[in-house]
Amino acid sequence: MQAHDAITGWIDAHFDEQVAFLQGVVRIPTDTPPGNNAPHAEAVAHMVERFGWSAEQHAVPQAAVHDYGMQSITNLIVRRPYGADGPTIALNAHGDVVPPGEGWTHGPYGGEIEDGYMYGRATAVSKGDFATYIFAVRALEAAGVKLRGAVELHFTYDEEFGGLLGPGYLLEQGLTRPDLVIAAGFSYNIVTAHNACLQLEVTVHGKSGHGAMPETGVDALQAATRILNAIYGDLARLKQIKSSVPGIDSPTMLVGRIDGGTNTNVVPGKVVLKLDRRMIPDEDPVLVEAQVRALIEGAVEGVDGIRVEIRRLLLSQALRPLPGSQQLVANLQKNARAVMGEDITALGTPLYADARLYGEHGIPAVLYGAGPRTVPESNAKKADERLALEDLRRATKVVALTLLDFLAAEPVAAPA
Repeated sequence: MQAHDAITGWIDAHFDEQVAFLQGVVRIPTDTPPGNNAPHAEAVAHMVERFGWSAEQHAVPQAAVHDYGMQSITNLIVRRPYGADGPTIALNAHGDVVPPGEGWTHGPYGGEIEDGYMYGRATAVSKGDFATYIFAVRALEAAGVKLRGAVELHFTYDEEFGGLLGPGYLLEQGLTRPDLVIAAGFSYNIVTAHNACLQLEVTVHGKSGHGAMPETGVDALQAATRILNAIYGDLARLKQIKSSVPGIDSPTMLVGRIDGGTNTNVVPGKVVLKLDRRMIPDEDPVLVEAQVRALIEGAVEGVDGIRVEIRRLLLSQALRPLPGSQQLVANLQKNARAVMGEDITALGTPLYADARLYGEHGIPAVLYGAGPRTVPESNAKKADERLALEDLRRATKVVALTLLDFLAAEPVAAPA
């Protein structure tokens, strides 16, 4: 009980510092695209030096970053070794964000506080968990308990592009191999599974022509409309497919971006569609990709003068529970019950995250961090994204106590 009280008391005593730290993390933009994210990583590395920590800066080669469609990526690993014969637990949060968009009533990079909430892009997803995880580890180390094993903090910068040059890079380069992972969360729930995601770029080639003589061209937009009708006409079928994973319903598909044409008075010679197809864990990604490609190609088959190119932008696998993840879930639920006075659920989510990359390497991973009861409450990826500061405080305590469960050299009595 003394260890639990020491941890939760330390978090309460240092909470103003934690809030100020999060404001500093939020105030450095990391819009992705364009994805110039190395400056943020360098700043965070300097921030943790104030705690006596050292952050390894792993810059991804520039050619790979540019080919990926971003400008700069530097991933961070903070290693905190304690003793032999214990597990290494990694805590992973991503610092890249979707651009803020329109409609904000608070500055997207201000870190403004009003009525108990901090507003700003990535306060909830997932710069908030930079603060959750750092202060959870600091509280653990301040408790005076003999520890074993190790903690690694992984701060990565390409989740919005799929994570391959974030956690994927750290794992493929052999820079880390933790035993268990807690990755950034976004609600009270513990996420144990998530959807897979296929993203395709579809380029429809026609032939430009003068708007006064449209017969001299081949309208790529008309052909693209046939593809759009085929895609959206397939949604009713997708709704009939149901997942066996609680919290996940059916596959989804949408076109999130359309670019094309040269001017108002010119027949569009080229149109580019960017498509997102979410796959439930029960689906086979290889089969789904083949089906989507056939759907697109079939929509314009036989249309004179039209050529279609399909390029895969992303194929992310689903996150599925692995042996060892159940103990993570049990300890998180136990500590959440002690901190919050209520049971929290473990379920799947239709979102996808780069935590899947740990799972692909056989490392049990779950998602848990600071957030509200449901994702929409946080306005994640929308205007006025926000985080309730009390949710930050609670999540920090839950993570710190869970680390204690795994890393205490001797058993620690839990609260009644």
